[in-house]
Amino acid sequence: MTEPSRAKALLPDRHPTGDFFVCDIFGASPKDDLGSMEHPIFSLSTRPDRRILRYDHNGVSVEVTPSVRGRATIHDKDILIYCISQLVAALNAGRSITRRLTLRAHDLLVATNRDTSGDSYTRLKEAFERLAGTRITTNLETGGVETTSGFGLIEAWEIRRRSRGGRMISVSVTLSDWLFRAVQAKSVLTLSRDYFRLRKPLERRVYELARKHCGRQPEWTVSVTTLHKKSGSAAPVRVFRAALRRMAAENHLPGYEMVEEPGDLFHFSRRGAVIESNDAPILSPDALEAARGLWAGVDVYALEAEWRAVWARSGQALKDPDRAFLGWVKKRRTAG
Repeated sequence: MTEPSRAKALLPDRHPTGDFFVCDIFGASPKDDLGSMEHPIFSLSTRPDRRILRYDHNGVSVEVTPSVRGRATIHDKDILIYCISQLVAALNAGRSITRRLTLRAHDLLVATNRDTSGDSYTRLKEAFERLAGTRITTNLETGGVETTSGFGLIEAWEIRRRSRGGRMISVSVTLSDWLFRAVQAKSVLTLSRDYFRLRKPLERRVYELARKHCGRQPEWTVSVTTLHKKSGSAAPVRVFRAALRRMAAENHLPGYEMVEEPGDLFHFSRRGAVIESNDAPILSPDALEAARGLWAGVDVYALEAEWRAVWARSGQALKDPDRAFLGWVKKRRTAG
């Protein structure tokens, strides 16, 4: 699919001015927590989903119980991504953080590429209700601590608005301790801003899984049955498989190619990823750690992959790959 065709398949970029990166106090790139990227917590349904979801995989058990308003959806998760992004940016700036955040609803809507009409504020309130009402019981580890406990995705929320039906002035959100520990441990990954332009819930979920599993490795091959389980889809496997095939044909997952392979498998790889060879430069762990110091909060493995692609196109021989990489990181950060 060509770039113009891919652009038509996505939602329009409603706020192209770059407001997404500017929050009330600091700039923040979109971050998602590793736990909910790996395991199916959010509903992919567009209708109220009142099913109890039970999931067991590799020693991790998750049970998600909805409220009468239904389970929190993958689109409701935008709120958590926005909150995580702000907190991680604050940590990187050396500021103290708490589980309670105060933010402007308009900023959240703009950051997540949503309309800012009156209906959007109503839908935002409904999303808060589903997030607070959805209860999770799990032994999932965050921040190096494994506990079996039950909690809501958010503990509390509060909306202040002008009297007589006026618009929201501010929103206060208290995150669960489980999610806050993930932020403190920086158990997060950076998302493409185009994540918020993906129309379908399954597209968002599959992108999350591709982003998680292609974090350092350039590619990931997974069976349809495993992907079905990890996605949390309620559709029959045959229907799910057909949806994956359509997704692969449309080919607009941000940053990733998706190809069906024999054996009921799907292969994910970074767009423009460089195939490793004996001539490829090898970076030391010290260089990657230095890159983290130069650009706090960045996904250094994504930077490494991008730099390798630049190196492959240049065809240059490198005497000191670490020095070349760190010099490129400095320029890349300045360029934004």
